[in-house]
Amino acid sequence: MLICFSASHKNAGFDMLERLSANANQAAPRILEGHDAVKGAVVVATCNRFEAYLDLDAADGSSPVEVVHEAVRAVGTVAGLDAAELRQTFGFVHGNAVAAHLFSVASGLESVVVGEGEIAGQVRRSLDRARTEGTTTPELERLFQRASQTSRRVKNETELGGEGRSLVRLALDLAESRVTDWAQASVLLVGTGRFAGASLAALRDRGVTDVVVYSPSGRAGKFAAGHGIEAVSTDDYARVAASVDLIVTCTTADRQVVDRGLLLSGRESLAAAAALPTIGLVAEPAQVDRRQLVIDLGLPRNVAPDVLEVAGVELLDLETIKVHAPLEEFAATDSARAIVMRDARAFGDSGEEQRLAPAVVALRKHVFDILDAEIARAASRGDDDGRTEAALRHMAGVLLHTPMVRSRELARSGDQQSWIDGLEAIFGIAPAAEAAGSIGSGAASADADEASGPARSAG
Repeated sequence: MLICFSASHKNAGFDMLERLSANANQAAPRILEGHDAVKGAVVVATCNRFEAYLDLDAADGSSPVEVVHEAVRAVGTVAGLDAAELRQTFGFVHGNAVAAHLFSVASGLESVVVGEGEIAGQVRRSLDRARTEGTTTPELERLFQRASQTSRRVKNETELGGEGRSLVRLALDLAESRVTDWAQASVLLVGTGRFAGASLAALRDRGVTDVVVYSPSGRAGKFAAGHGIEAVSTDDYARVAASVDLIVTCTTADRQVVDRGLLLSGRESLAAAAALPTIGLVAEPAQVDRRQLVIDLGLPRNVAPDVLEVAGVELLDLETIKVHAPLEEFAATDSARAIVMRDARAFGDSGEEQRLAPAVVALRKHVFDILDAEIARAASRGDDDGRTEAALRHMAGVLLHTPMVRSRELARSGDQQSWIDGLEAIFGIAPAAEAAGSIGSGAASADADEASGPARSAG
């Protein structure tokens, strides 16, 4: 059974999302430790959401409430949040609805900026992390791989992401009123993580040429060399931060990297100097009280609120960006949702068919055991020219064709139990539970061959 519980910009405050995101790497292993019924867990954590996808060992009709409560408690423990508050905040989906939800998330339909492109990569990296941690399962693998396929289909077949919309681009759109001339603007990029490259590309699209980068983790040099810009040293960081027109922070650091103290220290240094250092920025007398805009794309927050106490400084953070997120483009969104729902139904149908696999194999074994016995009996009577064997195999294929087709039809309508009950009533076949573990892709492909024609399946 698949379960998902999630907190996002739609149902949780940024303080809670910040705490959840900061501890996301510890969540999946802790969830697995919390209850024996949890077979696997994949956690998706971005700047606007935290989601846990669980694969539970639970019988049909059983209640997963106890397991889910334990999983939420585990998340609360690693994030330092109250489990009761999380239960009231999280949204929950289960069964086939899990696929529809993840496919929608991966396609950008649930993002602050509908259609933003970064989320698909974040979903893929979440699965990669689960593989590294050893917390995924075959069913979760299938779910996340299908989600990536759906997101690509939405991107290729709709106009949802045609303009390359993202948080970065929306933030710069909102900054238009504060930046007089992008071509003359000086920018400090803080961070070399997931948004840094997108931020730099979006700035260059607007004509910005004067960009430098600083990394709290010391990776600025490598990033700068790869993108043709200058790196800022720790010694110069405060002065540069105080001198530029725009600061864009997009680091995953677990501490605030821009605050009031940093900017005031930089302004003091500038006031004592006759001109700015030659680091690719504007070489002119320092303007200590210049107007500055700080865009904080980090989660946890990269920028302390006290920067607003510094004269001339404005702050644009994720909460502000969320308020100004544009309305959905209905035509493109409707097309994207149609793709998501179609793919989610197909995912559910294939899952229901897989549940029938043990019974399908049991029927095939029953028929072909009889077939082999009859072929052996014919051979013992001297019929060894092959015609009897060919006729018997053809007949077996004809007999199996309709039951196999009906098995898929009933599975897709959610009535696979009728097929299993009929199998036991007519043939006395009750597939052993352990047979499910022995079903591989070969059996599945053989079943597909049955539907393609009786003669082929018998050969």
